[in-house]
Amino acid sequence: MTIEQQIEELRAELKNACDSAERREIEAELELAQAELIVIRAEQDGSVEAEPPF
Repeated sequence: MTIEQQIEELRAELKNACDSAERREIEAELELAQAELIVIRAEQDGSVEAEPPF
């Protein structure tokens, strides 16, 4: 599954979440997945270095 698919799945789960604890858990997972996608895209377009500077 791609990161984009994972994000879409988490969004769908969030819409159907019944209780607040489940919503918070899904929101946290969604936030991490979105951050990971931002990093991946930045690495691909050369905005950031994928390797540590040392």
